This record gives sequence, structure tokens and C-alpha cells, in this order.
Amino acid sequence: MKKVIFDKKNILVTGGAGFIGSHLCDELIKDNKVICLDNFSTGDERNIDHLLSNPDFEFIRHDLSEPLDLNKIPELKKFKVQFQGIQEIYNLACPTSPLHFKENLITTALANSLAIRNVLELARQHEAKLAHFSSSVIYGPRQENNPKISEDDIGRVDILSERSAYDEGKRFAETLVTNYQRVFNVDAKIIRLFRVYGPRMKLDEGFMVPDFISNALDNEDLVVYGNKDFTSSFCYISDVIDATLKLIQSEITGPINIGSDIEVNVTTVAQKIIDILKSKSKIVYKEELLFMTPLPLPDLKRAKEELGWMPIISLEKGLTETINDLRASKGLRGIKEAAKDS
Repeated sequence: MKKVIFDKKNILVTGGAGFIGSHLCDELIKDNKVICLDNFSTGDERNIDHLLSNPDFEFIRHDLSEPLDLNKIPELKKFKVQFQGIQEIYNLACPTSPLHFKENLITTALANSLAIRNVLELARQHEAKLAHFSSSVIYGPRQENNPKISEDDIGRVDILSERSAYDEGKRFAETLVTNYQRVFNVDAKIIRLFRVYGPRMKLDEGFMVPDFISNALDNEDLVVYGNKDFTSSFCYISDVIDATLKLIQSEITGPINIGSDIEVNVTTVAQKIIDILKSKSKIVYKEELLFMTPLPLPDLKRAKEELGWMPIISLEKGLTETINDLRASKGLRGIKEAAKDS
């Protein structure tokens, strides 16, 4: 890593206007200079609006399937990138909307190939640490005889399925990261995320928790895409950010599972949301969606023993925080839509 010659590190967050990326920017900006890069394929400017006036923050709109030369961006002159370079890169650049998954197939495939290659080249050029965000989907569907899965499991993914742009794409991205480690000695770390929830998740985009909250606020049916036995795990966003910062500061390269290892019935989650909101909604069941299927649970042994991390936010507390944020977000959206119609 290039020596920091000024008072703060320069850090690049790709996909920084997204749900997880924006929370990461919030934490990193406390002690660093942050370059947030996004093309808004699924990110949202509202997630970073509060950071735009901070002199240590800069937003760049760019599609990472195209190469990027940070030295040629006028807005970054204040960070003196040409002298100090970039010390850390966090890569979250990949579309994540279940509702628009089919529309984003090519964009997703490119994010997991050309974009990660360009990110790795930036890490190589600047001798920067890289934290690459992968996904539990690389393990394939949940195995009934092995509900908790460790990082050593090679998984089973259909490379030609309708989900392959994301599932196999995430596997290929890990392959590319690992080979840049071997060939170019890039200091890269791989995080395999399981289901994450929290404030700033998009409403009505096919995500389980925010869709439950949105419907409960409107006293509409909460739809579980599966049956009453559909279970999953849910990790609150602040726990994920904590794990990420612990990993970047460690000598561990991963891959490392980050998520909750507590299995929860999805119907129970829906009912908790109804109860918190005192909603009149009912829970109904529909056929599984392409991007809403049972996933394995993480074996967290490596995270606990090597990273000293485990999730600490309870589901009740996390849901309450998420409800408070999304209720405000939904109200703001309603005001904007009413203003457009008037």
C-alpha cells in the first residue's frame, strides 16, 4: 500500500450510493477522504445526499464496465490522488434489484466481469487494499443435509440458469480476485454476504423486509414467496459494516462468511412487522420468485475465531430501526408523488 503522505487516507467505494455502500461511506468519512462511485443502476442519490457537502467526500457517476483513470477526474484534484493514490477500495458495484433482475442481466454479468477487472486494475495501480463483496449465492441452493455452510464448501451453481449472471457471475468475480492475488500480489479480501437488511433498502423492489414494511404500512397483504416453512437469516447493516472494517484492518484474505447464523421463519418476520406497526395486514403465500429462494445459512466459525466478529443486533431492534427509516422514506415518496400530480 502506498504511504499516506497527507492526514487522511483516500478511499474508493464503488457502488457507494447503494444500500450497503452508502452505510459504508458514512462510517469511512469519519476519518478518511471518500470517493463514492456509482452509476445508479440500483443505487440512489438520496442515500448520499447528506454527504455531498462534506469536503472530504466526492461523488463520481461512472459505469465501471468502462475503465477509470482517477488521475484525470478534475473533481478529485483536491484529494491529490496523483501524489497519494488510493489506499483502500471497497467494491460493491453490482445491480441488486430482484424486481428488475431480468432487465439487468447483461449489466449484472458485466459488473461481475469487466467491472471487477477494472477495480482490480485500480487496486494494482495504486497498491491499494481491496475488499470485494461477494455473496452466499456462490454456494447454490440450500442443501437439506447441510443448512449451515462453511467457506470450504465449493457449492453447486447452474452456470446456465436464469440467475447465472448473478450467481455464476459472483463465482467468476471471486476467481478473478483470487488470481490477481496470486499473479500481482494484490492485497484483496473477499466477503461473502448473506441476507442483509436495514435502513435505506429500496421499497417495492422485491426485497423481503422492505416490501413487508411497505405493505404493512398500507395495511395490505404481506406476501411470502414460498410456503409457511420458508426460513432464512437476517443480518443488520451495522453488523456488516463492523465486519467489513475488521476485515480490512486484518491480515485475513478470506473468503469469509458474514451474516446471521440464526435461522428465522419468514412468516415470523412478517408477523413481527405487523405487530410493531399494529397493522391490519394479513400474510399470504405465493409461488417462489427467481431471486427469492431459500439460501444456506453461514457457518461463522472463521469470522468468530479469525476476525473476532459476530452479529450483535437482535432482529427486533433491527426491524424497529428499519421500520422507522422506511416509514419516513415512504412518506417522503408520497409527498413527492402528490406534488407531481398537483
